[in-house]
Amino acid sequence: MADAASQVLLGSGLTILSQPLMYVKVLIQVGYEPLPPTIGRNIFGRQVCQLPGLFCYAQHIASVDGKRGLFTGLTPRLCSGVLGTVVHGKVLQHYQECDKVEDLGSGNVQKEVTPSFDQVIKETTREMMARSAATLITHPFHVITLRSMVQFIGRESKYCGLYDSIVTIYREEGILGFFAGLIPRLLGDIISLWLCNSLAYLVNTYALDSGVSTMSEMKSYSQAVTGFFASMLTYPFVLVSNLMAVNNCGLAGGCPPYSPVYTSWIDCWCMLQKEGNMSRGNSLFFRKVPFGKTYCCDLRMLI
Repeated sequence: MADAASQVLLGSGLTILSQPLMYVKVLIQVGYEPLPPTIGRNIFGRQVCQLPGLFCYAQHIASVDGKRGLFTGLTPRLCSGVLGTVVHGKVLQHYQECDKVEDLGSGNVQKEVTPSFDQVIKETTREMMARSAATLITHPFHVITLRSMVQFIGRESKYCGLYDSIVTIYREEGILGFFAGLIPRLLGDIISLWLCNSLAYLVNTYALDSGVSTMSEMKSYSQAVTGFFASMLTYPFVLVSNLMAVNNCGLAGGCPPYSPVYTSWIDCWCMLQKEGNMSRGNSLFFRKVPFGKTYCCDLRMLI
């Protein structure tokens, strides 16, 4: 019980700290660029025309809505985080209790020190079920969070309170409105999880020397690296999911002429791929000007 409470408190703290970052990221994902590009330098030191990064974007939001405006959508996101942590823990606890019953029945007390591939599959499957259950239950709060943020574009107040947002979505879109963008989000989570755990197992088994004294530390590092790699590969699913959550919802940021209306998440994926925008919002610092976009940037300054 104490572990669950500490996880909820830690998760809530991280959610509050990362809220401005997510706010900026979501607005960039939907293609909102209120500030013109500036002359800057890339990682190689070359002068380029680039879009403002995280801090400039956050300053713009604060100048319009104040510093408190940077935490728009925090309440439903906190609800999502707390509920997701509880559901995730309950599902894993159920599997652990089933293991204890099996061990008592068979009389097996000893467990493998080095996990086999079968055990990796077993643990990953359980983690997948726990994450999927948490995502399914918390997705309505995720949708409300995204729409609360995207309101900034058209200066609407349609999704302000949690209760009013629930009533609005149910009245206009029915139950399915709460699960807009769910499929790509689930697919992205599942693919990322399996990719991360599979790569980590291969690295820990075949690339690292088991005789090294810091073996446990090396394995934790490899898990973090493979997790980062997997999240980069599955980022398009996150982007498509967020776009579908706000698509054609009555907000300026999700309707024509600002944004096209997608018939399905596959249609959204194909259109983003065609435009070359599958990584939009992935970087918050070195942001190049998208191909096909026209901005008032004096390129003569680059010469």
